[in-house]
Amino acid sequence: MLPGVLTFDLTCAVQVFARAPGFGSRTGLYDFVSCGVESVVPSADRFTLTLDSGLDAVASADTVIVPGYTGFDEPPPAAAVGALMAAAERGARVMSICVGAFALAHAGLLDGRRATTHWMAARRLAEAFPRIAVVPDVLYVDEGDVLTSAGIAAGLDLCLHVVRCDHGAEVAAELARFNVIAPHRDGGQAQFIRRPVADLPGAGLAATRAWALANLDRPMGVRELAAHACCSERTLTRRFQAETGVSPKRWVLGMRLERARELLESTSLPVEDVASRAGFPSAAALRARFAEELRTTPTGYRRAFRGKALAA
Repeated sequence: MLPGVLTFDLTCAVQVFARAPGFGSRTGLYDFVSCGVESVVPSADRFTLTLDSGLDAVASADTVIVPGYTGFDEPPPAAAVGALMAAAERGARVMSICVGAFALAHAGLLDGRRATTHWMAARRLAEAFPRIAVVPDVLYVDEGDVLTSAGIAAGLDLCLHVVRCDHGAEVAAELARFNVIAPHRDGGQAQFIRRPVADLPGAGLAATRAWALANLDRPMGVRELAAHACCSERTLTRRFQAETGVSPKRWVLGMRLERARELLESTSLPVEDVASRAGFPSAAALRARFAEELRTTPTGYRRAFRGKALAA
């Protein structure tokens, strides 16, 4: 935690990584430690926090999380920057929530990578660090060993994504249920950027998206979605972009990939059957999507997930 830590960002990590679901004090699947340059850190919300440890904890951490903090335009304390650099060099997973991305940027960990942050700060990040490929309209970016999330509540999306990668969809879904949030949110943070009232859709498309999720195994394009929503394809596309921040095609592809991942994790179905149930035209199309989005194969994904599940 850096001086001026945003406590909502911090609690995103606490809720997901520090405790098991429930109202008791049972610890979760991770050993969670708070640390910083000093043992007491002022928050952005007019109270101070007493931390578990100093920066020595970073030296042995498998995952290092930097929540957002005020004053992010200026470099963090040199000791914090050095600790982040050392963690990355030894192979630790490093992630940020909201404007915590600036700390990773000051440490040089985002150079040559895709990254995101709160939409209000995305331009500032891109201008201050031109070597970063800033993606302003997503909820999070996973670059493998370095991960960044968009504004505030998107930290929950990223933390649940990490749990899912580590322990599978069922564990992540249980955490999401307890925290009364969606296991996977549609679209990106572009949907939250203020637009003129005239640009907003007259009616929501939630029912159409729910219908699409229930029928992913069927051929589905803009025409089918527009027919369900009882509007023209042009209107559907405009409203879909406004509500989710992505095009209908991109949203459907993303949901099909999520369905395929769930099936690979929870069943022993052949890859051909997984592709069919997720709505891909062939196993080859599914493999191509996995290669593009996840940099692995469906078989490799299933093997890696089951290895983690057995280890747990």
